[in-house]
Amino acid sequence: MKKYLIAGNWKMNLNVHDASLLVHHLNKSVKNHHDVEVVLAPSLINIQPLSLQIDRRKFRLAAQNAYHQDSGACTGEVSFTQLRGLVHYVIIGHSERRLYFNESLETIRDKVSAAIRNDIAPILCIGETHTERRAGETKQVLHDQLTTAISNLTSDDMEKLVIAYEPVWAISTFGGELAKPTDVKKALDFIRMQIAELYGRKVAKSVRILYGGSVDDQIARGYLEIEGCDGALVGGASLKHHKFAGIVAAAHALAREKHKDD
Repeated sequence: MKKYLIAGNWKMNLNVHDASLLVHHLNKSVKNHHDVEVVLAPSLINIQPLSLQIDRRKFRLAAQNAYHQDSGACTGEVSFTQLRGLVHYVIIGHSERRLYFNESLETIRDKVSAAIRNDIAPILCIGETHTERRAGETKQVLHDQLTTAISNLTSDDMEKLVIAYEPVWAISTFGGELAKPTDVKKALDFIRMQIAELYGRKVAKSVRILYGGSVDDQIARGYLEIEGCDGALVGGASLKHHKFAGIVAAAHALAREKHKDD
């Protein structure tokens, strides 16, 4: 059975001291479960000091972004090559990067390839806006974002990929309308079907697909119970150690129940 993956995206929050304090609290609040993988995605400035502080039996680190070239005259950028050894994951294609920083489908494709090339697992974010949803374009948007992003990957590469379905209209930054589990399931099934058409059912089944969109400790289980949902990408709630610990605990409880059923 695949491990649940619970990832906390801290976005542009917390200075070095506050990030260290949060990890201190998380270390006390979050239990070490063999059936749940817990990933923390601090801002870039916090990655290196936290890499020395975290309990690696409990946590893995992710970067929130990186540049697709391995090196060169790119002032102000940090490459995936420079992040090797510090992080296991990197978030790519988050809606804020697409909308605020105008990252194109091709840019995201190049970043996914660079992450794989540098042995860092991409957490690829895809999802439709409210306007696209109302226009009935959800499937087309998901198809375009997914197929372009993975167009350079082999079947072996796909085993390292994590996908996060984050409908933009469900993210608190853009309105925070709660998505119905039935709608989420339709999207997850569609994403997995697209992978199956390109790489086969075995690969499609192995890829972990997360849900993200205003997930907190009160509603996380309702999404984790969806068939085909392998975890959650958490935003604001990941900055509250008790809320984030509650989400991890919900994933563990559900994993134990599934194990008993098997």
